[in-house]
Amino acid sequence: MKLYNTLTRTKEELPSPSSQKIITLYTCGPTVYDETHIGHMRKYTMDDILKRSLIFLGYKVKHAMNITDVGHLTGDDDSGEDKMEKGAKKQGKTVWDVAHEYEDKFWDTMQALHIDKNDIAVLHATECIDDMIMLVKLLEEKGYTYQTDQALYFDTTKFANYGKLSGQKLEDKKQAARDDVNIDPQKKHHTDFALWFQRIGRFSDHTMHWDSPWGDGFPGWHIECSAMSMKGLGTETIDIHTGGIDHIPVHHENEIAQSEAATGKQFVKWWVHHAFLNVDGEKMSKSKGNFYTLEDLKNHNIDPLAIRYLFLQTHYRKPMNFTWEAAKGAEEAYSRLKDYYIRIQAVVNNLLRPEYSPSQQLEIQNAEKEFLDAFSKCIVDDLNMSQALSVVWDVVGANLPEETKKNIIEKFDIVLGFNFNEFDEINLPMKIKQLKEDRDEYRDKKDYQNADSVKSKLNDLGYDVQDSAIGTIALPKK
Repeated sequence: MKLYNTLTRTKEELPSPSSQKIITLYTCGPTVYDETHIGHMRKYTMDDILKRSLIFLGYKVKHAMNITDVGHLTGDDDSGEDKMEKGAKKQGKTVWDVAHEYEDKFWDTMQALHIDKNDIAVLHATECIDDMIMLVKLLEEKGYTYQTDQALYFDTTKFANYGKLSGQKLEDKKQAARDDVNIDPQKKHHTDFALWFQRIGRFSDHTMHWDSPWGDGFPGWHIECSAMSMKGLGTETIDIHTGGIDHIPVHHENEIAQSEAATGKQFVKWWVHHAFLNVDGEKMSKSKGNFYTLEDLKNHNIDPLAIRYLFLQTHYRKPMNFTWEAAKGAEEAYSRLKDYYIRIQAVVNNLLRPEYSPSQQLEIQNAEKEFLDAFSKCIVDDLNMSQALSVVWDVVGANLPEETKKNIIEKFDIVLGFNFNEFDEINLPMKIKQLKEDRDEYRDKKDYQNADSVKSKLNDLGYDVQDSAIGTIALPKK
């Protein structure tokens, strides 16, 4: 598999599963101070597609993700307020209540997108303070830190390769000229960053704080990810680290510097960055009224899995423009694909298997292999998912037995993540099966009034009803 590596600015081949079975993956998680929006959804969906693709290709993936519930300031350059504290003040709640509320909403959104929490090592910043302190101590022992009256800083001038991810030289990195920033006057260089903030000055009332060798306070955002990734994955060198492109020049640059300074080893082999998502051609913001969440999707009658489908249509490294028209188009395409799967599944479940000659069996097997190879070719080329979707629709239109097409689509679904096999008619309650038969009898007699009445009963009992060439299909509502 070839992935574009931000560090080298080229597509690079991962080791084959035969030479390296396990891939370690760290994905930047949410700062839980506000709602999860569609921009977040795109990033986490494509992280999930990457993970599923690796599994499809034969790798085992060891996956860790952080939950930032302290220390992420409004300015990546150590300026501004802690986002958690700011969110708590705005909403009139405690920071702990805010963290719990928005983390719950985050996981609700992930579940709706079929992103499984159970196979991710989830680490909360507030539960890993000791790990951060140990890492900072190591940096201090190696001479990479200095302390001011306000904070303990990492000295970027002592790390020879600072700027290698963004391609910017240390002298080219400029301090943002803004009136609202709070810059420590004792900071030696504008690229130096805080490893530990003391609970004084602007942070004297900070709610979350811990004892440390550098005073009562809280960790900087950057050190959190280094400590949590190493703890969650059990290694000092990670295979793949993902994040948004906005994290390249500061956050991920700082992660590299502090991690490699502490361990003397390469921190990350592949840096994978996702492009921005705009809404109607503009940056998303609450003030513009284009800040859309899971609830907004539901209010527009858009299945979250249709949004998953929408994200697959644009490469993860290309900017994406969200519109409700595009969402509705994806809803139609996803619904057609889902309905097609339901119908062929019903056919396979209800009809006898036809017999094929050896030559026909070989032809079917070869066709299946060609489709799987075509799909694999797409995903190994830096996750070319729009082309992979084209292969899916080629299967739909192929002249193959329904059972073969069902098997191929289910294999594709390992990557797509729509979980088509959850749409199952096999284990219906006897009462539902009887109502299905009753409806089919009424339809055969052209008694559509009673047929519609039975359909309403099935709906009231929690089942979606669809017609097919083999009769009524009833599926539990999601």
